[in-house]
Amino acid sequence: MANCYDLPMISIQGEAQGTTYHIKYFDQKQRNIKIDIDSILLDFDTCLSLYRSDSELSDFNKSTFYQFKSPYFFPVLKKSKEVYEATNGAFDPTILPLVIAYGFGPNKSKNPKNTDINALLKLIDFKNILFDSIAVKKTKPGIQLDFNGIAQGYSVDIIGDFLVGLGINQFMVEIGGEILCKGYKADNKPWVTGIENPLKPGSLFCSVQLSDRAMTTAGNYRNHFEKDGQVFNHIINPKTGSMEQSSLLSVTVFASDAITADGYDTAFFVMGLEETKRFLSERKDIDVCILYSDDDGKLNTYLTDGIKNLIKVL
Repeated sequence: MANCYDLPMISIQGEAQGTTYHIKYFDQKQRNIKIDIDSILLDFDTCLSLYRSDSELSDFNKSTFYQFKSPYFFPVLKKSKEVYEATNGAFDPTILPLVIAYGFGPNKSKNPKNTDINALLKLIDFKNILFDSIAVKKTKPGIQLDFNGIAQGYSVDIIGDFLVGLGINQFMVEIGGEILCKGYKADNKPWVTGIENPLKPGSLFCSVQLSDRAMTTAGNYRNHFEKDGQVFNHIINPKTGSMEQSSLLSVTVFASDAITADGYDTAFFVMGLEETKRFLSERKDIDVCILYSDDDGKLNTYLTDGIKNLIKVL
């Protein structure tokens, strides 16, 4: 049997979750699995998409109790609770009422409403979500879940698990910029990706070598708009109800799986640089590359030790 590194790399791509995906892998059987990937991602959207009125998530948001139909709802709730508790609520999927109020909901509006934020804050607390492996319920009417801060990373892991199940152990999965790499590519070299320069969108700040690791990024330099002199950005502090206005430009998190990385990247954005540093001093399983601006508007970088030797500034 040929060594996988003697085989040509297979590359497939497509569209899902309102974005694109790219998957590269080595397979002894040289299978093209695009149809299978598309099917899995469609099932995933049918469960957790906010943009489908018929999804399981939408059904739950319109009710007070929901019994799971797919295998995806419970794991994302479980990981959400873990990150919510670890970050003292800096990550909170019950943030949807605020997301809608600021114009970033399923029906995106560039005309945010003058809403009583304090009233909406009464609906923001993941403690009001109760669940087990069978079903989920809310303790207050009006509470709604938004998994946009974690679901895309989870979908990357789902595809990775599917590939491993096929005996494919050298791959890179990327969906909407969230990445999971396993094994090595040709010549026994790690996979190479990059982190965008937030001050020069479209160009890379650095390259990153990845193997058996996931990488996700949260940033406030793309998904935003301005109205009446106020900048509206999609990263909202679930504790205060305010949109984050900070020196942080992008937070890239590295973890063993993409659902973990994705959950923490937004949380770290809300927590800020110093609180994130303190948090990571006790969490050696997570690394970060944080890009932020100083008082002069210049780009600065904070890297944890575990990722320094894998990053090359361009």
